[in-house]
Amino acid sequence: QVQLVESGGGLVQPGGSLRLSCAASGSIFSINTMGWYRQAPGKQRELVARISSGGSTNYADSVKGRFTISRDSAKNTVYLQMNNVKPEDTAVYYCNAVVLPTGLLWGNYWGQGTQVTVSS
Repeated sequence: QVQLVESGGGLVQPGGSLRLSCAASGSIFSINTMGWYRQAPGKQRELVARISSGGSTNYADSVKGRFTISRDSAKNTVYLQMNNVKPEDTAVYYCNAVVLPTGLLWGNYWGQGTQVTVSS
């Protein structure tokens, strides 16, 4: 009933920029935290950034000062602006949202993932 669809991934050169988007759709009553996680080959999935419904943000130390998370609550959409990207940012990026579907309980939902590759 709830879907998260990411877009904006791709190939970018070191030092470049990329903007990821994730739109939540379906029978949604409310959304709490939205965030981005990433998983590189052979590594565990890790938090990149998250934003609460009130706008409070948290970032992984590795991306502080380079990435910015934002959301448009009216559109149920979260964004990740990635600046000054590095090869170690290469990973599959997953959108995550804590959603209250209409008539159901709070649940933790994931997108299908979008590949970000940083290479010259």
